[in-house]
Amino acid sequence: MSGSSPVEPLPYSDDEVAAALGDRWKERLVSAYGWMALARAFDGRMQSLQRQGRIGFYGASTGQESVNVAAGLASSSDDWVFPGLREQWVAIVRGFSLEGYAHSIFGNSLDPAKGRQMPCHPTAREVHYVSMSSVIGTQISQAAGLAYALRHRHDRGAVLACFGDGATSSNDFHAGMNFAGVFRLPVVFLCANNQWAISLPVGRQTRAETLAAKAAAYGFPGHRVDGTDFVAVYAAIGAALRTAREDGGPTLLELLTFRMTPHSSSDDPGRYQPGDWAARAASHDPVLRLERWMVEHGLLSPDQQLAIQSTAEESVRAAVQAAEAASPPAPRTLTEDVFASPSSAPGGDAS
Repeated sequence: MSGSSPVEPLPYSDDEVAAALGDRWKERLVSAYGWMALARAFDGRMQSLQRQGRIGFYGASTGQESVNVAAGLASSSDDWVFPGLREQWVAIVRGFSLEGYAHSIFGNSLDPAKGRQMPCHPTAREVHYVSMSSVIGTQISQAAGLAYALRHRHDRGAVLACFGDGATSSNDFHAGMNFAGVFRLPVVFLCANNQWAISLPVGRQTRAETLAAKAAAYGFPGHRVDGTDFVAVYAAIGAALRTAREDGGPTLLELLTFRMTPHSSSDDPGRYQPGDWAARAASHDPVLRLERWMVEHGLLSPDQQLAIQSTAEESVRAAVQAAEAASPPAPRTLTEDVFASPSSAPGGDAS
């Protein structure tokens, strides 16, 4: 996976990484790199399939792998995830199958949403991953509501509310943050700031020096973290989740990333991004930054790299084959999960 473009090195010694990641830190890094390599391989394959007309739409998480994998590894099975638009890999790291994700993209008969949801907007209730929505910011207030319910039920879990920089301009950002602050709810707000709300740069959204600074208005801490640094992101999310579970209230984490692909397969970033953006983003590639550190510290040999990449590509190939082999949703499923009983559907037998 190594490329010729220089990347910013991760500034850690072995001891510093061990302190940030805890026991079994070497295994955790290898696991993280494997997940990130899988995400990168899957994104590349899906973008290719969309251009071939084999899927209709795709929004890649390329450049955000550190955030998603760290959130998946740092959270527990008791926690809940309310995703934005690029957190599919949080669900997969938490146990949602890659094949299930592929089914949701193809919208086939094995898609849990029966083909009704937008592609790459999966739902995975079995891993406490709430369905994505293209409505910007609504998940923020919903996450605060579930955090209130967890508190009321004395459940042990916390909630991760994931969103991008664009969602900080939504009404639900204010409503969710304020509600969580007033009631000191067990929720961690994860803002993946990739610096572009589709075509709008973050500097056109706010005069605040950082998005993390907005937390002060709601009475809880906010921190800005390098979102392309897996070690820093994992440590920050882990600490915020511990605070939430120990009744310490919410935290806002602004995770600074660089969008490395178009906003979606329907976007042309060449129309609005500066000419040097791709090079700047490549220098902060989260996969290559982690890879470089692991190679330099003797945790990743060339043979291991090749094996991880081969495994990722084979997993992607198998998931795509399974999804393309499945039939379309049957017409009778159109009203399933919509009406209380088949007889309640229009034209159904009401007797």
